[in-house]
Amino acid sequence: MTSAIVLASASPARRTLLANAGLSFDVEPAALDERTVEAPLLARGASPADIAVALADAKAAEVSRRVAGALVIGADQTLDRDGHRGTKSQTVAEARAQLQRLVGRSHRLHSAVAVAHDGTVLWRHLESATLTMRPLTPAAIDACLRRIGESALKSVGVYQLEGEGIRLFEQIEGDYFAILGLPLLPLLAYLRSQGAVE
Repeated sequence: MTSAIVLASASPARRTLLANAGLSFDVEPAALDERTVEAPLLARGASPADIAVALADAKAAEVSRRVAGALVIGADQTLDRDGHRGTKSQTVAEARAQLQRLVGRSHRLHSAVAVAHDGTVLWRHLESATLTMRPLTPAAIDACLRRIGESALKSVGVYQLEGEGIRLFEQIEGDYFAILGLPLLPLLAYLRSQGAVE
């Protein structure tokens, strides 16, 4: 199958990862209410990992129904702190509270990616990483948020690991690309198997 590739995400990090890998693709963000997709999953007690997979599937399928014939990549990432799901912060105060819950502890990031074609999910993959944040004082958290700025509101973990956020951590176990929100190596292998990339 040789098809156009479409990224169903407005994420600059995901777009950069695909572009840096030399892929030719279009961007068509998914038009769905993530909270509506999550609600029945949360009611059933779904894990943060399960929610990431469901959202990646939903994004890929929604866009692939609009972009006929394309291979559509959907992705999502959830933060798992002892089974409790973290979400993107809406304000700097929420970002500060999120960091305070993470300092000196380990948490997991679950990154899911799915590929859909004409409304049907053909493939999916879940990758998880464990990150241990070093102990930080409230003053250090505030200084970090001043440096990161509004970017803190763009990712589920608040920190920007690919930038200054790396300074917050003492240990990371897992795939770097998955931590950035897109398990790139399995995705590229799937796209190769479909003849979409070399």
